Order: sequence, then C-alpha cells, then structure tokens
Amino acid sequence: MPLIGKLVVCGVGLIGGSFALALRHAHAVGRIVGIGRRREPLERARALGVIDDIAEDWADALDGADMVLLAAPVGQMDAIMAAMAPHLQPGTIVTDAGSTKRDVVDAVQRHFDAALADVVPAHPIAGAEKSGVEAAFAELYMGRKVVLTPLPESRPEAVQKVRDAWEACGAKVVGMTPQEHDRVFAAVSHLPHLLAFGLVDDLAGRSNAPLLFSHAASGFRDFTRIAGSHPEMWRDICVANRVALLEELDAYLGELGRLRTMLVEADGDGLEAVFERARRARNAWAEGLPLRTAE
Repeated sequence: MPLIGKLVVCGVGLIGGSFALALRHAHAVGRIVGIGRRREPLERARALGVIDDIAEDWADALDGADMVLLAAPVGQMDAIMAAMAPHLQPGTIVTDAGSTKRDVVDAVQRHFDAALADVVPAHPIAGAEKSGVEAAFAELYMGRKVVLTPLPESRPEAVQKVRDAWEACGAKVVGMTPQEHDRVFAAVSHLPHLLAFGLVDDLAGRSNAPLLFSHAASGFRDFTRIAGSHPEMWRDICVANRVALLEELDAYLGELGRLRTMLVEADGDGLEAVFERARRARNAWAEGLPLRTAE
C-alpha cells in the first residue's frame, strides 16, 4: 500500500507538480488528481504524467481523498478553502506549500473549524525562477528543508503523515510556529526578493536602461536572479507578510543609511569592516559552518 492512496494537488505548477512527481518516483502515492483555476495547465500536467486525472470541482476532487496539497499562491488560499470546506471529508489531511503561514492559518480557522485536527500547514524551502508544470521535476526537494507549522489542534497522525510525505520527496523536515516562520522568512527570503525586484525595476525605468543592462555582468546576474520569479506569487507573499516584511525593510533601510554616511564621510575603514563581517558570515553560511552571533 502506498503512503497516500489518493492525492489531490491544487495548483499543479512547479511546487505542486514536483511534489506529485517526487511521490510518484518514490512509489509513495497511488492516484494523483489535479484541480485549479484553468483547464489548460491541468491538461498539460496530465499529458506530462504529473497527474492522473483532472477534477471538475471540489466535490469530485475530495471524494475519497487521503491528502490535499494546496500549492496555489497564498493570495488564493482563502477562496480555495471556502470552496473546499463544504466537501471536505473526515480524515482527509490538508496541507499547503505557502511561503507565508499566519495568513494561511487564519484562513484555515475561518473555513475548516470542524477539520482542524487534519490540517498541517507547511512550507517547502525550494523553488526556481521558472514556473508552471513544465518546470516541475521529481528531485526539486532532495536535501531541501520543509517547515511544518502544525496547529495546536493538529492530530499527531496527520502531522506524521505530512512529514512522511515530504521525507519521501527527499526533504529534511523541521518545525516552527507560524509566527516564527513568517519572521524568519521575511528576513532571508521575502526581503531579498523585494530588493531584487526593486533594483531591476529602478534600472529598467531609466532613460539609459539599454546601456546599463548591456554592461551588467555576473554580479548583477547573481544579485538579481530572483527577480525572474513569479510576480503574482511574490505579490501575494509580500502583501500577506507585510508586517514582518516592513520590520525587516526598516532595519535594512537603517543599514543603508549607515552605509550612506560612511560613503559621505569617505570612511573606507568603516566600509571595509562591514564588508569583512558580511564576507565572513556569508562564507560560513555557504560552507555550512556555525555563524558567530553579533555581540
């Protein structure tokens, strides 16, 4: 018997499609059903062998479902859960792949009051600049972290089943509270994306943009790589996590202010000290070494 008999994937793109492919590759799933806003991507997912069937509606999708993965942008979660709720059967485990968690938990509590024991929010820390089911591949989660943020009401068996599913995909599973999750990822994911999008938009809007981009090389490419990400998804993430993101943005603006002062004062020693601390921290992280905390 596979780990999951019938899996429903809502949003069969890079994330949802890769989850389906990874479980299929691990022989951990029986039947995979896709559901989404538009028929065309689902038809493509079926043609590629990512899903077995397409559900016409939630009543069809949830009939006999063992697990549901919500892999749509977080801005769609509330409407999706409202549509699901009347058809959700006892024992069907619901998880998600959203990059923010407090808003997802709020939607869960609004719509799934009778099924909270079977809900286990999650966030796989994996992705790529390309989106859509064509970008999905079974190895996406190999060695990557997946954060589970269970509800107080989540039953241990449901949490374990979601953990087992992600581990079958090759992921390393860790736990956090929804609040801790959103603070952490505002700093290390959402802020960097905001900065990359902002820089590229600023340069692209200048009168000499063609000249600037014609001379951009590997440093610009590395710094702005994530600006090639899905705009709708990142719009929803930034809005959903705006409280924590604003705190991180304000802290970063303070750092930029200090750097600006050093430039005004031609404080080379100060700049070098900042660069050296940053270099040590970045290299330690890249090499998997422990970071020295600020004193």
